[in-house]
Amino acid sequence: MVHLKQPRLSGLGRNLAAPVDVLVRLARHRAGRHGLETRKGQLPDAVVEALLTHGGRDSAVLLRGDRISPAMRHRIAEHPDPAIRDAHADFIRTMVECGVSTGMENLVEAYGRPPAELAAASDPKLRAIVAEAWRDRPMAVQLALLTDPDPGVRAAATRAKHPGVPPEQYARCLADPAVQANVARFLPLTSDQFARLVKTADKTVLQAVARNPHLTADMVVQLQDSADPSVRIAVAFSRQVTAETRDRLLALVEAEKAAGGVDAAVALDWPSYEPDWLRDAPLAERLSYLDCPHAVMRRVLADGRDLPDEAWQRLDDDPDVSVRRAAARRPDTPPQVLVRLLRAHGDVSHVRPLLVDHPNFPRQALRGFVDEPDPRVRVLALKDPELPVPVLRRFADFEEGFLRAGAARHPNVTAELLERLLADPEPSVADDAAANSVLTRAQMDSILTEAGL
Repeated sequence: MVHLKQPRLSGLGRNLAAPVDVLVRLARHRAGRHGLETRKGQLPDAVVEALLTHGGRDSAVLLRGDRISPAMRHRIAEHPDPAIRDAHADFIRTMVECGVSTGMENLVEAYGRPPAELAAASDPKLRAIVAEAWRDRPMAVQLALLTDPDPGVRAAATRAKHPGVPPEQYARCLADPAVQANVARFLPLTSDQFARLVKTADKTVLQAVARNPHLTADMVVQLQDSADPSVRIAVAFSRQVTAETRDRLLALVEAEKAAGGVDAAVALDWPSYEPDWLRDAPLAERLSYLDCPHAVMRRVLADGRDLPDEAWQRLDDDPDVSVRRAAARRPDTPPQVLVRLLRAHGDVSHVRPLLVDHPNFPRQALRGFVDEPDPRVRVLALKDPELPVPVLRRFADFEEGFLRAGAARHPNVTAELLERLLADPEPSVADDAAANSVLTRAQMDSILTEAGL
């Protein structure tokens, strides 16, 4: 990527303390433009002009909406160069041609037509993208998409559960190969429809049927001996099976995995199925799964918010960390539970909000993470905005790049320490150092001069 070749220029473009003249100079370099284009907030008009001059169409694609002033929106709309004037619309049209999803607002802007007209456009690729993007479309539009002559459009119209399929279209959709795998997940099935679907050679359809929450006990029994491990796992977590059947089915898949079965390993190690029915079950039924040996059941139970104190105590001490994390997301999690969990396992960066940001987490405990041996736990200390400079110097010396990058982003870092981090061999560290508002004007000028700007 461009910004990794000149990380300090990219980072400087994101620096909210950089003056306009610095930003204008950055626009002359590709890495600098990358930083400017990903910068938060509205860009000054002079910077937008510089981006149009040096970045042309590539920059113009991103210069829209609240990122630029009304005056610059008008400037781009009236630009003499059609490549700049139509940059965003051309980009969206190219995405549609390639079958890449985008927002409804982008489609309306690019094609200059309201959603209802776009849903009836002559291009099936456009109709399919509209079917994915326009989730709150009227049922009349949905009916037209469900009966569209193009199978790709029909598939797109049923990829999400909403706006759904009206009852009069159930039979038609369940018989349509283009949408069977989509609708078999959630439509109620008659015995005949179930029988036809399970005979299919398409394993995605069979897996969808196995996940259907409306299956009867008899239907579930017919799926138990499927050769597909993913089907058996879905069946195992059905509301219709006994605990003994659940244990037996999962043990069989575990044995297949141990014997080298790839499909079994995928079904167990990359599960996408959760027993959602359990979330809506009565409290007494949900609590009966506190002792379930399968973590996914206890994890779904922990997503509830109406459990008694005794249940929360059990879940806070659960042997599976994913269950403890789920339980810790309740509004009234005790502070000591949060500290204990994070000290033992750290946080999960891709699940928001972070547990360290929980309202009950005691902020004064953050500094106590500095000396933790596990770097994934130690990094949480950087959430303390008043972390002393000597501690930040320690972080700047750590082997792990993400810890050094955390020091480079810290609001209490000094210009002296940033100078060290600007020279870090890991691009992400130098990038974050250049983006820190503590950076001095002299340091900014030095970065620009070194790059010939």
